[in-house]
Amino acid sequence: MVQQAFARQAKNILATDDKVIGLAVGGSWLADEVDEFSDLDLVLVTQEKISHDLSHMLEYARKLGDFISGFTGEHVGEPRLLICLYDNPLLHVDLKFLTLEEFGTRVETPVLLLDKEGQLANTLQSSQARFPYPSYQWIEDRFWTWIHYALTKIGRGEYVEAVDFFAFLRMLVLGPLLHIKNGNLPRGVRKVEKEVAPEDLAQLKLTIPTCERKSLLDSLGNAVNLYRHLRTVLYDGQVNLQREAEEKVMTYFTVIQHRK
Repeated sequence: MVQQAFARQAKNILATDDKVIGLAVGGSWLADEVDEFSDLDLVLVTQEKISHDLSHMLEYARKLGDFISGFTGEHVGEPRLLICLYDNPLLHVDLKFLTLEEFGTRVETPVLLLDKEGQLANTLQSSQARFPYPSYQWIEDRFWTWIHYALTKIGRGEYVEAVDFFAFLRMLVLGPLLHIKNGNLPRGVRKVEKEVAPEDLAQLKLTIPTCERKSLLDSLGNAVNLYRHLRTVLYDGQVNLQREAEEKVMTYFTVIQHRK
């Protein structure tokens, strides 16, 4: 596979750099699920912090292959990440720049490709991966206000913006909760086609509307029903349910449904 070939090449190139402590790989590689459509998630660990210097990050990226373009990952909350596109063959590579101290804080345990003095292995042994799980209270405190927001957009006829809202809701609420229900890590809607039960996937698909009023309202009702079901399955008595907000918003839902 092209990903493995690129990783071997990167390892050989970086092995001669005295400023490099090691190189690791994560993502699909860990589950042996790399296919022709997979990107490559590399972690480059250096003696000194370089993630604050875009020019330095790009300098390293250009060494590793036929570099086309790259940009930092602020939009995904990770400015230490350089998202790169390479050619011959065309390949997406996520290259994260960390110090040894930063390497220990992680959401997964990567495979070590290069570990010059065993420092990466020692760091992994003395730390633990922790994948961030959503706070049920955080979701419940926001959910009904978000539903009200969607209703105002539908009521005003701003259907395109309303359609965008559903993707937000699936990524931040419905997808993660469905993954948790099915015993998976809460990775948004990633691989829901394969990793959640068919009946759960069917319910999630009912929250995908067309850009038309009735479809939007039907999908919003389906989203509410799915959330209520997931809330019943997953939440315990410590989550304070926003009953008043739920009641008021659902009354407003009925008002919008009956408007012409």
